Amino acid sequence: MSVRDEREPLAPRTTSLYDYALFRHGIEPDGRVPRRGYPLPDGPPEPRRKDLTWQQAQAEVTDALTPLLADPDPVRAAEAVHRRVAELAMSHRSLRAHAARLALADEDAARRTARQLVRTGTDAAAVGVGIALLIRLGEPEDVPCLKTLGMLRGLQDGVIAALDQLDRQAAGLLVIRGRDRSEQLTPLTEAITSGDAEATRSALVSLPDESQAMWLARRIAEAADLRGLLRARPQDAELLALTGRLLHRMSDQLDSRADIIDYLPARAVYEALVRHADRLPPTPEHRSLLLSLALDLHSGPAVLLNWRPGRRRALLDALDRLLPEEAAPEPAPGDRQADWFRRNRYLPFARRTEAGDPPRWELVVVHDPGDSPGVETRILADGIPLVPALFGKGRANPPEYLLDSGRLRAAAEPREVQLCEAYCTEGCCGALYVTIRRDGDEVVWDGWRGAVGPPPPAYRFDAAAYDAELARAEQDHSWCWPARSTARLIAAGLRDRPELTARWEVAPSWIGTDWRDPDTTVAQFRYTPSAPPPGTGGSLYFAWRLPDEDGPPRARAAAALQRLETDDPKTFASFGGGNDELAEALGYRTGGAPPPPPPPPRAGRPG
Repeated sequence: MSVRDEREPLAPRTTSLYDYALFRHGIEPDGRVPRRGYPLPDGPPEPRRKDLTWQQAQAEVTDALTPLLADPDPVRAAEAVHRRVAELAMSHRSLRAHAARLALADEDAARRTARQLVRTGTDAAAVGVGIALLIRLGEPEDVPCLKTLGMLRGLQDGVIAALDQLDRQAAGLLVIRGRDRSEQLTPLTEAITSGDAEATRSALVSLPDESQAMWLARRIAEAADLRGLLRARPQDAELLALTGRLLHRMSDQLDSRADIIDYLPARAVYEALVRHADRLPPTPEHRSLLLSLALDLHSGPAVLLNWRPGRRRALLDALDRLLPEEAAPEPAPGDRQADWFRRNRYLPFARRTEAGDPPRWELVVVHDPGDSPGVETRILADGIPLVPALFGKGRANPPEYLLDSGRLRAAAEPREVQLCEAYCTEGCCGALYVTIRRDGDEVVWDGWRGAVGPPPPAYRFDAAAYDAELARAEQDHSWCWPARSTARLIAAGLRDRPELTARWEVAPSWIGTDWRDPDTTVAQFRYTPSAPPPGTGGSLYFAWRLPDEDGPPRARAAAALQRLETDDPKTFASFGGGNDELAEALGYRTGGAPPPPPPPPRAGRPG
């Protein structure tokens, strides 16, 4: 009989959740906390008031709990909170969310009551109120209790938010343990829990670069105390390489605020890495990693860290000295990494004013050296990247959208331009817009829409310098690889000759490179018949894939445009879905695979 079978579980109705969590952990034979945590003790199902709006719920919680939290007696107050939350009949997650927004007349009294709730509360609703209060009012002495409650399923999110203010390492460990679905991080979490720094280091450097777990880069760095490991092992080449990978992943702003901004030791870790980067073996992978870090420090979200004057520039200068002057001028066919390095070697270092300062306004087109075709147009004003500074919910739009289309050109007539759309679409989390106009010898950016935080200022640029930088960026195609060049040339040809597709009643939907295979050009067309069969409507989609083959992009694009002069793309492109009734009426297969998914707007939206 196991230890678990020999002991009866404590009665959930009379035992606090804190003691229940300690009990469950104590009877674990191996002491390991399950990935999702221990289940909450059995009890009645949580209430669900479907007719209650958010505003009504906030008002009810405010009226019910605000007076109780001002009571100087924490025992009496906690008992009263227990009774009132039961009467409110809301889920513990809803109660926690509303309790976090309460205005508190006496924070010390509320803190004492919160501590009483998290230590003695017997249900998730009351304990959740205590956790919500500790997100704002917690102190270091609350960490052990919070870590214990973090072992219970359903309480982790609130505990993580509270620990984020008090103990980032504990918060990070809780996050990566809960999200490690594939168990790739189990050796790391066990090493961290054991306190064995050498085992932690070994588990860290064993993480594969392509691992999905690397999207938890900040949490991994916090949980493993990456800064402390670097202090103890400043010349450990494997640890330095892993540090670079984590920092670069933290700087990715694919779908949300870049984690590098919230990584508190970021500046110190950058300094340590660059100081000892000469210990990295001079491999193509390390060379590309250092250049990627330089791009992050030059124009990415890492610019927004609170750097001491001159330090970021010094790190860039050090990286410039570490990188070889150039890779082979003609990389071997298919060597994307060498080709990327050749095209981007001087990008983070090249353009400076005579005084050594960044240009007043600068455009930097950036993409990763790996297989991802994501490309963004970074816009810097006084050296500050505007999209992460003002929006932070995704990458800036690609050059096809902002540069090839001429959208950034300034005229007397104001023009509103979308600089970035949230990865989940504008309808979900918004987009960042600015209005561009020419005012005498200046170009003005104002009328901001969608910015996060205080309203941005109006930016005024010298018109001559603005036009010169825009012309340089529009003519600079060094960021483009062959398949992407082919896609851009096809898109430009169809903009100039819309009749090529109009004759077939199709229109370009998006043209770019396949998200999974960057060396394949994809042209997707939308077919909207002018006379649809009776009872049908909508559109159908067709994807034309052009794998990268011998021949320059210009010749391949010309051949593609020539084919559209004589052949209907619906006859040779793959049917990809659309309106089912229309597809069935026209004899196309329905229920098949959807068209190749359009990349995020920053990576492949049409110009």
